[in-house]
Amino acid sequence: MAQWKLPGEARIAVSIVVNVEEGSEMSIAEGDRGPEVVDELGVAIHKPIRNYANESNYQYGLKAGAPRIMKLLDEFGMVATFTAAAQALEKAPELTGAIMAGGHEVCSHGWRWVHQFQMDEDTEREFIRKAITSIEASTGSRPHGWLSRYLLTDNTRRLLVEEGFTYHMDDFSDDRPFWDASHGRPIVILPYALDSNDMKMWTAPSLTPGDWLQYAIDSFDWLYREGGSDPRMMSFGLHLRIIGRPGRIGYLEKFLQHVAAKPDVWVATRLQIAENWAAQNPL
Repeated sequence: MAQWKLPGEARIAVSIVVNVEEGSEMSIAEGDRGPEVVDELGVAIHKPIRNYANESNYQYGLKAGAPRIMKLLDEFGMVATFTAAAQALEKAPELTGAIMAGGHEVCSHGWRWVHQFQMDEDTEREFIRKAITSIEASTGSRPHGWLSRYLLTDNTRRLLVEEGFTYHMDDFSDDRPFWDASHGRPIVILPYALDSNDMKMWTAPSLTPGDWLQYAIDSFDWLYREGGSDPRMMSFGLHLRIIGRPGRIGYLEKFLQHVAAKPDVWVATRLQIAENWAAQNPL
């Protein structure tokens, strides 16, 4: 197993990932075949109509959810990686400014929050390049990481290498970073996690916010325990329109309190984690 030491001899690297998708979801106004699924209900409308009500649900994430999340991150002095669809940032300059002012990282979640896995190679390459250009224009710097919506293609990782990305998140295979050197220049793989993601409160409706919190704490505690002999990384995925609801945001606060109360914890952006790993395990 590759050697890995965290700053300050920390036992665990906690990666808070905040997904910013609002305003880039599927809509016939953007030329898509239909509207986005109605999230809280899981209802798909298979007609080419504009779903104004569901668009307002996404806007809630920006108008009410984001300020709550940003406030908590600021109160705890914790940095996060905002996996953002480029178009979402274009439409939310106030949030974009707050992300940058808070010292957070922006990772690309695509140009739009659409199904990248359906694209041919040329279309996907253009999609990646448009995301880079847009995010750089919105934030002042290009993204170094990538997270697709759901699935990736046979070409995705090679295209990311060709476009100069440092790390890739479309992987769920470990609790530590690792290299993929199969496409010429090596790229760091920073595995993501779905089991502790707040979206589980949609996909598993019987899971209460309290259940989700306990699962997240249990995940952290076990990785923290293992990290006593060899560091681990915990990915903790959030969404503005999910955890930002008034009945859920307090459970995020409780999780951050739990993390803050433990010694030897490194809360870092994914770029910081990738660079830390790469420096210690050069290829």
